Amino acid sequence: MSRLWARFAGLFSSKSFIGVDKTGNKYFSRMEEIDGLVKEKRWVVFRREEDPTSIPVEWICWLNGQRKRAPTPEEMVELEARRERVKLNVALLKKEEEEKKAREGTGRKVTIGKVDGPDLTSFVRQFPPDSKGGEPEEASEEADKSRAKEHEPEIVSAEPKTTEPSGSGSSFRPGTWQPPS
Repeated sequence: MSRLWARFAGLFSSKSFIGVDKTGNKYFSRMEEIDGLVKEKRWVVFRREEDPTSIPVEWICWLNGQRKRAPTPEEMVELEARRERVKLNVALLKKEEEEKKAREGTGRKVTIGKVDGPDLTSFVRQFPPDSKGGEPEEASEEADKSRAKEHEPEIVSAEPKTTEPSGSGSSFRPGTWQPPS
């Protein structure tokens, strides 16, 4: 109970204002004794509704203890200007890429929604045209026999040649392999 009372009293007595961000959220800290150790407690008071997405990354890092010092207003302005430059550069690169695709004529317009099927023309070109006008030739008995030989299971001797486990499929017998002694 005394610990709870100390935390409640600490909320009103020793908090110090650290800073404010561009959306008006206010940041505070205080020193608090927890289990005999003095630690810094950090928190935010939101200007409007509690929306964690309104907190800038720099302030999140400070709240989580990843930064020792809170971000300064000058640092925040500099980082915001950098973010704007990056956005402009990305837009410029996208525009250049679209112009390049338009000049080459090979660029497909990216659409969201139903996607077209794959282009199968190059796949179909690798097959020779049928000699009978579109009807496939009937397979010969010799071709059937050669295919059957290809798919016959390979017979493997029951005695392994090494002491290491090997094989799979038809040669697998549970419990037959023993580690070398």
